[in-house]
Amino acid sequence: MASPRPLYAHGADSASQAASSAQRGGRARLYAVIGAVVIVIVLLAALYAGGALRPRAPVRYMGSPSGYEAFVPNGQTINYSGQTDPVGDLILSNGTTIHDVIWNGQYASTIINNHNQIVQLNGQFVGQTDPVNNQPYVPLQDLYVIKGQVPVEQATVNGQTYYIIEANKINPANIAGFYTYDKWVSNFVAAMNTPGTTAAVLPGNSPVFQWTNTTGTVAYQTMLYQHYIRDAAGGYVLVPKNGTMIPYGININIFGASFNSYINPSS
Repeated sequence: MASPRPLYAHGADSASQAASSAQRGGRARLYAVIGAVVIVIVLLAALYAGGALRPRAPVRYMGSPSGYEAFVPNGQTINYSGQTDPVGDLILSNGTTIHDVIWNGQYASTIINNHNQIVQLNGQFVGQTDPVNNQPYVPLQDLYVIKGQVPVEQATVNGQTYYIIEANKINPANIAGFYTYDKWVSNFVAAMNTPGTTAAVLPGNSPVFQWTNTTGTVAYQTMLYQHYIRDAAGGYVLVPKNGTMIPYGININIFGASFNSYINPSS
């Protein structure tokens, strides 16, 4: 007859099992802690790369207190502070152009949508013929004009330095969207900053639409695009003192009260 197993053997087995279980539990907790730390590091790295965790440079104001400055999107977007923002140029009232500019804050998504519509229509119509003056359509460009100085700060995003327009610091009444011939954007901004420039709306039977030059084409094309863009209206012209006409359209979804004379001008 076999001798009974000593009681201390059972105790030793139980202790061994408990120790093994404790080791497994300890490893599981260690792995969980390591996993959590890795996740936090990845999140912090992403936030830092997007600029959210970086020390912000002081805001400075660019342009003239009484002038008109313009943001011109180039079709690129970037994630900044958790928001998808349009990238482009900033044309100051003195004619200086600043590249690598991000529009951050109010109207960012609207600007992206407006620009995409203009690009889509350019792809559809540029190269086709204006049925009124028999000239080829040209590419149009949207721009967003700010009355007064523009609040800007510098920041590094993904290793590149950008100028950030802090749009939330701008009175919505002082922001308006326009579109015109892409090669006339700088001229458009210069005309707005030239004393004596007036705005006018062309009547439907205006002879300007029949001019066999780019002015006639763009005048008609701004009206053509309004039929495809819900919040757009064309058929307007800026007229500097020298009499040169710059046809334009407006983006009604971004049009502050300070620009009423450009949306309700004389005929």
